[in-house]
Amino acid sequence: MLPRLNRHWLGIAGVPPHDAPRAYAWEKRLHWVMLGFALLAVLSFYLLEVERDPQLRLIGRWVEIVIFAAFTAELVWMLTVTRQKLRYLLGNWLDLLIICAAFMSVAGHDAEGVVWGRFLRLAMVGMVLARAAAEIRTLFSPGGLPYVFGFAVLAMLVAGAGFYWLDPTIPSYADGLWLAFVTAATVGYGDLVPTTPAARVLAVIIVVIGVAFLSMVTASVAAFFIGEDEKLLRKEMHHDIRRLREEVAQMISDEERALTREVREDVRVLREDVRRLREDIERERALTVRREGGGPDHAS
Repeated sequence: MLPRLNRHWLGIAGVPPHDAPRAYAWEKRLHWVMLGFALLAVLSFYLLEVERDPQLRLIGRWVEIVIFAAFTAELVWMLTVTRQKLRYLLGNWLDLLIICAAFMSVAGHDAEGVVWGRFLRLAMVGMVLARAAAEIRTLFSPGGLPYVFGFAVLAMLVAGAGFYWLDPTIPSYADGLWLAFVTAATVGYGDLVPTTPAARVLAVIIVVIGVAFLSMVTASVAAFFIGEDEKLLRKEMHHDIRRLREEVAQMISDEERALTREVREDVRVLREDVRRLREDIERERALTVRREGGGPDHAS
């Protein structure tokens, strides 16, 4: 996980420290939802920049609208549940840029020029993917390995359908799935290759995803074994601490018993002294009474 200071400068700080528990709960709930909306930016870019079919371009435009609505709704809701609203905005300025870029594209400002439109969409895709990279940081935790495999399988299934749909030389979905796998693994047997521009763009994306997720699998496996070592070390530390507490308690108990014996002995000696003192007092009283009683007889 990135240090909080670096995440703040990158605009992905999340909920500030010491905020409302409800804000942290909603941030966790929206984590994977917003990752899905972030990945839609790649689909939108492809449909608007690569495809020439008007219907597909219309779908790409609607995907942009969905991205704009999703990020706007998330920002408004998080500002509602957080206490430190200004600090949240300053720490998550990347969301504001994504919303502004999506709004300008949806509003038609990208139609003013081809270069400006492509730059705007590319900037939006870059910012959304930066946000997505922040969302998938939990995949590098010891418990993130199932998510890595799950996302990789889903990506391969979608890529197989994409190759089958975009490239007429791919005769079946099974062949598209095979091409997606060898492309992601950077094996390249050569039996099936992408031939259309759209399929080649998809192949580039799959290569990047494959390399990234192979790295994530390696990191997750390493994190898993490191986590197991940490668990073992933590268990040993807890055992040592428990044993130390028992030894301290035993020492305190022994000390208390010794102190109790000493106190009891002191009390016994004190009682004996008091008893002797009382006997001495009683003898002195008896002698005084005799003297006082014998005085008149002696005078007569």
